Amino acid sequence: MTIEDEKSDMVVWAASKLAGVAEVVVEEVVARIPFYADTSTTVPVQELRRSVETFLHMAVDAVARGQANGVDLAEAREIAGRRARQGAPLPEVLQVYRIAFRSLWKAMLDHERLLSQEAPAALLDAVTTLVDVMDQHAVASTDAYREVSASMLVFQSRRRSALVEALLTGHPTPDSGPWEAASLLGFPPGGRHVVVVADTPRVAEEGLPEVEERLAERGIPSGWRLTPAQQLGVIGLRDEPVDTVVRVLESIPGARAGVSPVSDSVVDAPRSARLAQAALQMIPALRSGVHVFSASPLAALVVCSPDEGVRLAARVLGPVLALPADDRTLLIDTLWVYLEQSGSADNAAPFLYCHPNTVRYRLRRLQDMTSRHLSSPTDVAELTAAVYALRLNPGGGAARTGGGAVGVRP
Repeated sequence: MTIEDEKSDMVVWAASKLAGVAEVVVEEVVARIPFYADTSTTVPVQELRRSVETFLHMAVDAVARGQANGVDLAEAREIAGRRARQGAPLPEVLQVYRIAFRSLWKAMLDHERLLSQEAPAALLDAVTTLVDVMDQHAVASTDAYREVSASMLVFQSRRRSALVEALLTGHPTPDSGPWEAASLLGFPPGGRHVVVVADTPRVAEEGLPEVEERLAERGIPSGWRLTPAQQLGVIGLRDEPVDTVVRVLESIPGARAGVSPVSDSVVDAPRSARLAQAALQMIPALRSGVHVFSASPLAALVVCSPDEGVRLAARVLGPVLALPADDRTLLIDTLWVYLEQSGSADNAAPFLYCHPNTVRYRLRRLQDMTSRHLSSPTDVAELTAAVYALRLNPGGGAARTGGGAVGVRP
């Protein structure tokens, strides 16, 4: 008997046994690979069997022709793409075909051993062809899987960006509101969140690269969208303090970002976005850094009514804003640091690089010029609101008094 006759007999025999081999393969796959174990929620067993049979027929046909070249891999690519959409990990997808290859080869080998004590030449030729088929099938499956996975990632990224947009603008889709959008983004229930606004170093280039992954490593879910000038994100919080988020942002080289105060409802995301934007504006130009907006309701009120804030600054601090730039900045910086340090001249002095008595002298001068006193709760509230307004709009108050831009210490 010639090699071709032996090969023909072997192919006929193998073709008649493919259904049984496929059944053995499916049983082993379900038993060994966890992803395929629950066939009710992943890949139905009948679909798995059809894909195995497709591979086995392809392999036997290649053996019959004596070469792997010219194998039709269209169905292999289609199956790999479907597995990607079903969420099957690529290593597990390829493992199915390795199990099928080994099962087919074992069945052929056992059959030939029954016929002869020596491995016939036809069997040796067959294994070479089978290995080539396996290699081509794996390459085609991998390429198709990656193409579909990449397409799915783009789709998911666009969808997440749209959900973030819905939260930040307060304009949800017709069939879902902010709570549904937050849930789809994977946020914890409750709605606790912060919003981050970061400048982009160049047009449409992320100012916070890999920030979503860095937060996810700490179990913090987030969603992001990119505009030509800014990168905006909503970050869902459980019990984490905002300092945890700040540390992640500060670990990114060159980050320049504003962070809103923590809010307890995703319905407030548009307001949080305005406060994060205001926090970003408080970072001096051309400097990097991360600034968290004050949790003070008074500061938020100034942000929500910027025009009123400008008028308030001009009315309360008018005489100070009319001073020469250096003198004006000195007094306003002193007032700001004093307020930040809970009204303590002793605590403010180190930040201002001067003696506490110098701080008190500057404050007395400011009180005389504005006719407002730091012993009066009402006057303190007005002075605080005026300084917040200047930080948010450094030139606004000065413009109304004829002075130059106001420089306020960040």
